[in-house]
Amino acid sequence: MSAGKYRKEHNCLNCGSHVESHYCSSCGQPNLELKESFWGFISHSIAHYFHFDNKFFQTLTPLLTKPGQVTLDYLAGKRARYINPVSMYIFVSIVYFLIAYSPEHKTNTNEHVDAKTRVQQKATLDTVNSKLEKAGILGKAPGIAIKVKAKINEDLDRSAFETLDFKEQAIVLVDLKKQQKANKSDSLAKVISKFSVIHDERNDSTYAAYLSRQKSLSSEEQDNWIEKLSKKRAITLGQNAEVIQETLEHNRPKQYFLLMPLLALFIMWNFRKNHIYYLDHLIFTIHGMTAYFIVSILTKPFIKYIFGEDSLMANIIGLGIFAWICWYMFNALKIFYQRKKVIGKMITIFILYAIAFKITEMVMLNLIYYVAT
Repeated sequence: MSAGKYRKEHNCLNCGSHVESHYCSSCGQPNLELKESFWGFISHSIAHYFHFDNKFFQTLTPLLTKPGQVTLDYLAGKRARYINPVSMYIFVSIVYFLIAYSPEHKTNTNEHVDAKTRVQQKATLDTVNSKLEKAGILGKAPGIAIKVKAKINEDLDRSAFETLDFKEQAIVLVDLKKQQKANKSDSLAKVISKFSVIHDERNDSTYAAYLSRQKSLSSEEQDNWIEKLSKKRAITLGQNAEVIQETLEHNRPKQYFLLMPLLALFIMWNFRKNHIYYLDHLIFTIHGMTAYFIVSILTKPFIKYIFGEDSLMANIIGLGIFAWICWYMFNALKIFYQRKKVIGKMITIFILYAIAFKITEMVMLNLIYYVAT
């Protein structure tokens, strides 16, 4: 590794031993001049910390193009050309989560959207009236026209009701119930039912408000303790949805890291007839996860910042990544374990890992939930 200008003196500055060549035979420290330029110091530090002395690329290329081969070479003792598996995993995972994770605080645009929707609905109603009149349907088939207009008006009323605050909604509901009681209108009863659901959701924005509403109901109408517990959890998760999601994503590195030994165990169970040590399976798993992070580093910026996570191109890239994972896993298992038939074992490993991932995610969500409450 090129590190700077070597000293002419032959005494080691670290341990005092005699230095025959450029490195001390006792402690291994390079016999370098102490003074160096600023850029020399920076490049030396980066090269030393990240092992950028062709080692990174000597590891990167076969890791991506020859699945399983790097692990075979490393376990066979050919280690000088490759970066230590754990060191490379830590470096690559840090870069991945710096690129993949960036909290997005979304502003609430519901009111703007609702206002825009109402304007569009009113314009639609005016257009319908105009077309019905021109077509002469208002006179010839008034029943159809009334149904069309009633449906649009119902949507307009619903949108308007959603924008009211809690007290205003309560007043409207009381007034509608009085009208329904006087007129015995089935259509009005349906409207009241829909509005009541909206009103209850607004009321249950906090658990205290939900309990208050429960007390106002009869004992038969009240939820049981299981339903109340479920409601409390749903309300709390809803209130803290953004924070909980950010906290969950922030802990993804820990989840991936903790699941690696488990994934290695799943692989060992499926290839137990190979009779190799668990540590060898773990090194194979670390190399595989590192390769996945590298591919994600190359593709995630396109998905997140260029095409958008919900775009068609993002879905295509996602399918491409999944296809690459299948190709990589198939070839890695076949080469490293010297097996021809690995598809069934590969699918089993995927299923076990998906179950473990889901369970750990649920545990994390529960822990975050209890911390939040």
